[in-house]
Amino acid sequence: MARDDYAPDLSHLGQPLSVGDALARAMRRTLDTFSPRCPYRVGDTVIGDDPFSGRREGIVVWRDRRSVGVKTTYGVFFFDHRLVKPLD
Repeated sequence: MARDDYAPDLSHLGQPLSVGDALARAMRRTLDTFSPRCPYRVGDTVIGDDPFSGRREGIVVWRDRRSVGVKTTYGVFFFDHRLVKPLD
């Protein structure tokens, strides 16, 4: 019996992908490239000034594309990155 007469295992290929899904994923990646990004890094000392939670000084412990989590003495507060400024 020859080794070439077996059926290839296609389970590692995953689910089939339509052309529309592939184009939607590519478009989403393209738009995410140009979306605003958070300029702060984890460990930066910042001041978050929010009209609802007030002004808080602390250290960035979490960051996302558009928001940061600032750890203060009162807990962790989440701010939009546009409302956060570096501590001088």
